[in-house]
Parts: sequence; C-alpha cells; structure tokens
Amino acid sequence: MQVTVRCFASLRELAKERCELALADGATLADAWSAMVARHPALEPQRPYVRAARNAISAAWDEPLADGDVVALLPPVSGGSSSLTDTPIDVAALERSVATAGDGAVVTFVGRARDIADDERAVVELEYEVYPEMAAVVLDAIRHEAEQRFGVAAAVVHRHGVVPIGEAAVAIVTAARHRAAAYEANRFVIEAIKERLPIWKRERFVDGSEWKRPGA
Repeated sequence: MQVTVRCFASLRELAKERCELALADGATLADAWSAMVARHPALEPQRPYVRAARNAISAAWDEPLADGDVVALLPPVSGGSSSLTDTPIDVAALERSVATAGDGAVVTFVGRARDIADDERAVVELEYEVYPEMAAVVLDAIRHEAEQRFGVAAAVVHRHGVVPIGEAAVAIVTAARHRAAAYEANRFVIEAIKERLPIWKRERFVDGSEWKRPGA
C-alpha cells in the first residue's frame, strides 16, 4: 500500500520533504516511522518526543494503516472562538465577542513575541508553523472543554506564520460571572494549547534560528 508522510517544524528540516512510502499490508504507524528513519537517519534521536497522526487524528503507534492514508509526524507542540490566523490579532474585538452584561469577570491573556530568548540572545522575530487540518479541530475541542469544565464563555485565536516582535501570537479571553472560574479557565486553555495543539515556534536570531519545545 501507499501512504503519504508529512513532517512538521524541526522534523521537516530533518526529513527535507513530504514522502510517499510503499508499505506492506497491515503496516502500522510505527512501521511508517521506521521507513522514514531508514530514509532519513537524523530522525531517529527524535523518536521519544514524536507523536503521530493518521488522517489528521492523533493515533497510537500500533494503529494499522490503509492505502492512501496521510501520516503526520509531529514534534512536541508549543504554543484558539477557536481560530487560526496569519494576520494581527484584534484583542479588543475578541473580548467584545465573548463578554456579556452578565459577566462580572473577563480575563484576557496575550502571549506576545518578545525580543530576547531565555538564553539572553536577541530575537528578531518569531515564526509559527501549524498543521491546520488537525489544529482547527484540537483548538475548538480545547475551547469547548474549558467552557464545559469551568462554566465560562471562551474565545481563542492563535497566529501562525511570521509574528513581529511586540505583536500578539496568541490571545485567550474567558468570561464568567465570577473571577475564579474565568482565571482558571484561561490558564487551562493556554496550558492545553502548549500540550496538545499541533503548532510549533521558531525563534529567529541575527545569526540563526531555533525551534522551541512546549512552555518555551
């Protein structure tokens, strides 16, 4: 059978290209990974950190594949109305879309591109790469989970592509009758984004660039 393999962020740089693989009937996601490593040995040390998806849905490594499947190899994510955009985020409009007269608390979190890395190197811009078919579903699930768990209204926008220094990369607004629920829901959303959303951040420096892992 034939499957297509897509790699993202740091894995894409190691694999160089989208690959078409010929695999035996009954092959699994783990077999697809092994075939990719045979072509691109530099991938092998990344295995403890990589997750896999089959046709834009997260899947276990032992899941069997079918002819025509699209396999995605995903490095650790970094980080949603849950939406993705490649243009500047209008935070005020996002707040207006969520808050009502009955909400005594509106909590807004804005993650911005900063000009210095954790190791003190000067950052000239950020770049985010996204797996859009999967990210839209995951982002909406995170927003819905926050609303159901904490009894809030929530809206999230994450930017992708190049984000200039000082501009918003992600904005999260949660609104509730009382502040505790709004605070807790907002924190839940950003932590879930960093853990689950298939989006990756690259810091660009004057002398190079570096992909960052979750929480960086």
